[in-house]
Amino acid sequence: MTLAITYCRAHNGMEAPLVTIEVHLSAGLPGFSIVGLPEAAVREARDRVRSAILNSQYDFPQGRLTVNMAPADLPKQGGQFDLAIALGILAASDQLDPKALKDYEWLAELSLSGDLRKGPGALPAAIACQQAGRMLVCNADNAAEAALVTQGNVFAAEHLLQVTRMLRDPGYQLPMPDVDINPVDLAYPDLADVKGQQGARRALEIAACGRHNLLFFGPPGTGKTLLASRLPGILPPLTNQEAVEIAAVQSVAGLPLKWNRRPYRSPHHTASAAALIGGGGNPKPGEVTLAHRGVLFLDEIAEFPRTVLDVLREPLESHEVCISRARRQSTFPANFQLVAAMNPTPGGYAADDPRSNRYTREQIQKYVSRLSGPFLDRIDLHIEVPSLPKEVLMANSQPESSATVKARVTRAWQVQLQRQGCTNSELTGKALDQQCALGSAEHKLLDTAMDKLGLSARAYHRLLRVARTITDLNSQPAIDKSAIIEALNCRQLERLTGGG
Repeated sequence: MTLAITYCRAHNGMEAPLVTIEVHLSAGLPGFSIVGLPEAAVREARDRVRSAILNSQYDFPQGRLTVNMAPADLPKQGGQFDLAIALGILAASDQLDPKALKDYEWLAELSLSGDLRKGPGALPAAIACQQAGRMLVCNADNAAEAALVTQGNVFAAEHLLQVTRMLRDPGYQLPMPDVDINPVDLAYPDLADVKGQQGARRALEIAACGRHNLLFFGPPGTGKTLLASRLPGILPPLTNQEAVEIAAVQSVAGLPLKWNRRPYRSPHHTASAAALIGGGGNPKPGEVTLAHRGVLFLDEIAEFPRTVLDVLREPLESHEVCISRARRQSTFPANFQLVAAMNPTPGGYAADDPRSNRYTREQIQKYVSRLSGPFLDRIDLHIEVPSLPKEVLMANSQPESSATVKARVTRAWQVQLQRQGCTNSELTGKALDQQCALGSAEHKLLDTAMDKLGLSARAYHRLLRVARTITDLNSQPAIDKSAIIEALNCRQLERLTGGG
């Protein structure tokens, strides 16, 4: 009777908790049981592991096998435990030295032939493995992904025989993946493609500078979606920590890894609340997490069900999503920048367009009120994107490129980080009072505007943050009246809702 121990990692949100796999081989009638809250894919490992061992020219033991996956109260899901279970069986049956397994963690699904298959969540597992002081062995694709942030402790293997050869032969070493962590060609859409719309372009630059949420409204075909798609191209370059966070999200979601590129997500208006926030029995990240450190664009936002939009209110404030289930609680990051687009009237045309005369002011207000007040409060900039005259469309102009605008945004971004350690949209409490202090004239102007527009306390604070961003963009030391006026002019939706 022999006991062997191997190590693997489970998935729990963005975390990769350690799973200790104990394999006990005892005398008795042949049997193979897995305990420790295994779900369907884990229980089916019995058949995959048996075939993989036999097809790798090893003997499958005839005694009673018991595989315990500790901790017992952590649900285990997925096929990533296959390799660790197979090696534990080989060690328990004296076909491998159990001592050779102690410095490694194993993360791969096995095919019936013994090939190692790719699975999700390799990058968080590699980070946790490195912190534990062990080395990780996984599929070559997963190894290349994990080695982006944990070089030196990740090894790649294509077949079970490669792994067993490494454990049996001290002179044989599994290969380490070759990783190029240099930034790739980002190839974002260029802002130079947008003709006219100087007000909307300015608002897009302000939004990028302070990471403010932005809503475009206007008739169809005026460039709302075109403008939104250019936002990632004018945002500052990712820091290494931000790039790792994005890569970890993509790894957990099982998406192709796009290193050093800000995500841009654009779900359809038929998306459910669970699709946006995430969910499932084994919680998976939703669109707000897949847009982490990037842009979440909601086109035709008035067509989203109000109940679906309102689930975004908490993550817009807290920058994270906590999904609770009966047996687990998972937390996902959700520090995204929201950009939305909508038509100003039920018919789509501008409110002053003759084709909108069939709608009363009450009907227009009812259409706009599909967005709840608390949700609109969390959007800093409401910008009208009007129809362009044909002369502007046909003119041979040369609008500013994304590179030119990005240089200004990056400079103002760095000013914010050096002054307060965060962007202006993240200012709260005493830091907000300190960085957005107003003179008497500015205070009086803002007080009058609040009374006229009926702004909430949240909207007041967001106005201050936008004014601070405009001040930084203009390279001025303190907020003046012109910055407050421009910030107020960036709340143009009140014209449709009757507030001014």
